[in-house]
Amino acid sequence: MLLGGEFDRARGVKLALVISRRWEYSIEFRSRVYCIDRNRNARKETMRRILEYVSLPGLALLFYLTWRAFHGPNPLPDRIPTHFDLSGNPDGWGSPSVLLVLPVIALVLYLVITLVARFPSVFNYPVRVTEENRARLEELALTMIAWLKVELVCLFTGLQWVIIAAVRNGRGRLSPSLGPVVLVVIFGTVGWYIVAMFRAARRGSS
Repeated sequence: MLLGGEFDRARGVKLALVISRRWEYSIEFRSRVYCIDRNRNARKETMRRILEYVSLPGLALLFYLTWRAFHGPNPLPDRIPTHFDLSGNPDGWGSPSVLLVLPVIALVLYLVITLVARFPSVFNYPVRVTEENRARLEELALTMIAWLKVELVCLFTGLQWVIIAAVRNGRGRLSPSLGPVVLVVIFGTVGWYIVAMFRAARRGSS
C-alpha cells in the first residue's frame, strides 16, 4: 500500500504527465494550424503573381493594338466614333487620336493600383481591424486588388479592340451588353471580397 506522501507524489507525477501531454498536443495543434496558414498564404501569393503575369501582357497588348491602329497596314479613317449611347450606337465622332486616351488611363490606373497595393496596412477596411484578423484582411485586400487590375486591363484592352474592329468593319457600334457585363464583373469582385472580409472579422472575434 502507498503511504500518504507516496500517494501524493504518484498523483503529482500523473498530473504532471497529463499536463505535459496536453502541452505537447497544444504545440502540435498550433504547429499544424501555422503550417496550414502558411500553405494557404503561399497559394494566395502564387495566385496574385499569376494575376500580375496576366495583367502585364494585357497592358502590353493594349499598347500594341493602339500602335497597330495608327501604324498598321490598314489605317483608320479621319473620323471615328468617340462616344456611344446605352444601346451601343455612336453619338459622338472625332479624331483617331482619341484612341490614345484608353492606354494612358489604363497605364495610370495600373501604376496607381500597384503603388497602393504596397501599403495594405493603411487601407480603409469595411470592418474593425484587430491583431487577430489583420493578416487575413490584408491578404483579402491584396487579392481583390490583383483581380481588379486584371479586370480593368482586360476591360480597356477589350474596349479598344472592339472600337478599332467596329471602325474598320464599317459598323461603328458596340454591344449594348458590354456595360452591364463590366459592371457586374467589377462590382461582383468587390462585393465578394467585402463579404469575405466580414466573415474574416467574425472568425477573428470569435
